Amino acid sequence: MARFMDVHHGLTGITQEGLREAHEADLALEKDENVHFEKAWADPESGTVYCLSEGPSADAVQRVHERAGHPASEIHEVPISV
Repeated sequence: MARFMDVHHGLTGITQEGLREAHEADLALEKDENVHFEKAWADPESGTVYCLSEGPSADAVQRVHERAGHPASEIHEVPISV
């Protein structure tokens, strides 16, 4: 499985509860695409949200996000980590 970091823009003012709800929506759908969403971070001031996931492809990650109602603006494979 590959690891991905995706970026969502335009979520200015997102709250911790809103981030949790969005993450839980992804978790509810992830098995359909063989994806696992590990963690999410948000900056309410800039409206930027970051999600770390594992899955077979960036397209699979995007399909889950789209079905959950918050498509990613960018998805980057991150093959190296420490």
